[in-house]
Amino acid sequence: MAVDRLYALLERLGNLLRTEERAAGLRHGLQPVHLQALRYLQSCNRYSNTPAALTEYLGLTKGTVSQTLLLLEEKGLLRKEADTEDRRVVHLHLTDAGRTVLKEAIPPALFKQALAGLPGGGEALEEALTGLLRGVQAANAQRSFGACSTCKHFRREGPGRFRCGMTQEPLSREDSVLMCREHEAVPPGH
Repeated sequence: MAVDRLYALLERLGNLLRTEERAAGLRHGLQPVHLQALRYLQSCNRYSNTPAALTEYLGLTKGTVSQTLLLLEEKGLLRKEADTEDRRVVHLHLTDAGRTVLKEAIPPALFKQALAGLPGGGEALEEALTGLLRGVQAANAQRSFGACSTCKHFRREGPGRFRCGMTQEPLSREDSVLMCREHEAVPPGH
């Protein structure tokens, strides 16, 4: 496998998916960055639904994310809520309208159709791409933003009972599958 060929394939796939994403977003007056912000907020947990975490995840400037959030709030696709313990912290929540837009737009129909044609629905591809993503994130010293259940801090306390070993807070079953800003991958072999 040539590195250049693999990079070209991933780049081309990204461009094609972004084109589909742009077309799906335009139906709602949204750009791809707006859909990416909504998608992140749909997937993240209560520790990670802040403007700062979104900025870090998207790798954009605070100003760009601020403008993105303003537009999404004006369109009624998200709402802001002050933290109950620290009023300086703002949490971002999707509205029902935001969920509806995402359901219609992401992932694009073209992607679903192409994925259905892969062996096992793309499970092996998912595993390989996850490994590649982790490698790129580690090389750039970036957070992994993985699901709680795949984190070294995740603790099972019994049937259906979980806890974050870092915050010591209980986690629901729903929490355990959501993306966390504080995620740290379990080292290989553990």
